[in-house]
Order: sequence, then structure tokens, then C-alpha cells
Amino acid sequence: MKNELQRHFVAAAEQLHFAHAARSEGVSRATLVASIKELEAELGYPLFDYTAPTTTLTAAGKALLEKAQVERAKSAANAAATVAPPGGKAKASKGKGRTPAVKGAPRVGKRRQSR
Repeated sequence: MKNELQRHFVAAAEQLHFAHAARSEGVSRATLVASIKELEAELGYPLFDYTAPTTTLTAAGKALLEKAQVERAKSAANAAATVAPPGGKAKASKGKGRTPAVKGAPRVGKRRQSR
């Protein structure tokens, strides 16, 4: 089962309204209905009762919704568990900013005093 088809089915099944589910998924109503029809064809049984006056799930649709919600919860928990812990601070160089003075060498930028 394709992830997109399952996502469209879950949205429609939770809201029990194709237009609202399509809006929340950011697709047209026709695209959402086509996805659900494709999923029903793939599974071989209807998920919604199209003869009812309102949008209603069949028994198979209810079972698939529960299964999809469990899978979604597991994947969300796995995704939260695999997030890398935040890293430490970026450390700056601990240098002194200029080269150390060498005994006997003239200082750069400093003129000798006249006597």
C-alpha cells in the first residue's frame, strides 16, 4: 500500500468528509477520491459505504483505519527515538591571537628607542 494513498484514506476516514480531508491534505477532492478508489481496488474491498446518506466507513474501513493509526503512532515514536541528541557548543580556537615573542628578536611594529 502506497504511503500517499494511506495518508489520504486516513484523512478522509478521520474527518468523514471528503472535501475537508482534501483541503487538509492540500489536494483536490477529485484527487483524494481517486486515491481512495485506487486503494480500494488494490485491496479488493470497499472502505466507505457510498450508499449511506453521509460519509460512513465499512467494517473493513474501520479495521484499516485502526491499523493505519497504530502504524502511524509507531512510526512517530520511532522517528522521535532516532532523533540525534543536540550537539555541544562549537569551540573557538584557544590561541593567543599573535605569535609569542622570541627572546632577542625585534618586536614587530615596535621601533627601537634611540639612546
